[in-house]
Amino acid sequence: MTDSAPSALPVAEFGFPGPLRDRLVAAILSGEKTSTTGLVSDYEFDDEPLPEVGAHFAVVDSGGRRVAVIEVTDVRVVPLGAVDLAHAVDEGEGHTTVAEWRAGHEEYWHGAEMRAYLGDPAFTVDDATEAVLERFRLVRLLPPG
Repeated sequence: MTDSAPSALPVAEFGFPGPLRDRLVAAILSGEKTSTTGLVSDYEFDDEPLPEVGAHFAVVDSGGRRVAVIEVTDVRVVPLGAVDLAHAVDEGEGHTTVAEWRAGHEEYWHGAEMRAYLGDPAFTVDDATEAVLERFRLVRLLPPG
């Protein structure tokens, strides 16, 4: 466990600010969401290292407020076509099949916000796209303010 104050921790952002982030953060705070998926290409685009087991992050809400601290408990890099049902369910978005999970994530990755962020209006993913499957645990909720 880290001794860093929440204000000194790196930030974990789930989706873009707005309704999706609000739902994802609520699922983290309730304990329903214990996994997340990123793309290796996103980490490369942002020039960020992949998360490491034991790392702590401050979860931010749509207003940029730090609302919780999470700890990374597992990281796997797999082709998108190899995402398993347990990971998909643990994302806490109500998906009961990998196909549902995949459709929801493709909608996000192929969406206007992501394509604008990447500066690539034709960005797509496929079964071979490298995904970062991250598991985490909620360490603590942070007081408002």
